[in-house]
Amino acid sequence: MNHLPTISLQNLAIIAIPALLVLLIMARWKIAIGNGLYALFRMLLQLLLVGYVLNYIFASDSPWITLTILLVMVVIASWIALNTVKPLRFQLLFKTILSLSIGGGITFALIVGAVLELEPWYQARYAIPLGGMIFANIMTGISLCADRFYVELESGADFDHARNSAFNTALIPTINMLFAVGLVSLPGMMTGQILSGVSPFIAARYQIMVMVMIFAASGLSTACFLSLIKPK
Repeated sequence: MNHLPTISLQNLAIIAIPALLVLLIMARWKIAIGNGLYALFRMLLQLLLVGYVLNYIFASDSPWITLTILLVMVVIASWIALNTVKPLRFQLLFKTILSLSIGGGITFALIVGAVLELEPWYQARYAIPLGGMIFANIMTGISLCADRFYVELESGADFDHARNSAFNTALIPTINMLFAVGLVSLPGMMTGQILSGVSPFIAARYQIMVMVMIFAASGLSTACFLSLIKPK
């Protein structure tokens, strides 16, 4: 089986060249580059830190550490998801956390318990990346959902119309991804496995699991969120 070579820091720096070109274009066109610079710096810092932290977590394989990290993911994802409705953030935060926990938790439990049959379930090497994929996609769905829902209500739509419109909007990225997978793009997990030498047939099975997982978790959590925020 072929293995990917380790990327040296010098080689890794090469990918910064096209990113710098984008920043130069922004500066040339008098577009504020502060947000782009901050995002790139924050990404770099976060990934370097998480690399060190995950080494420790993977070695410990403690159920409490794994569970704590998953809960932290839920809270952070809920907070970020409400960026589109900042004035209502504190009012909706608990309902968002509950929605992510229900939709994401059900899907996560089925994946680790019935599909992958992990023993024990809390193996951090698998549980944390899977949880991250689930909660990140739910976060995007709820963010789109909340924005659309309140826009519809402000325009005078009734609850049912606003709910349906928000639900459809929330699932647009996921449904587009389902249409495009295999035709326009090879998604992350499948690409990573193929590059590491795994058979494309096995990689395809894992990618099917991930795509269905994302669709189910996003749909369930968004439906829970819309039910919880229904005006009384």
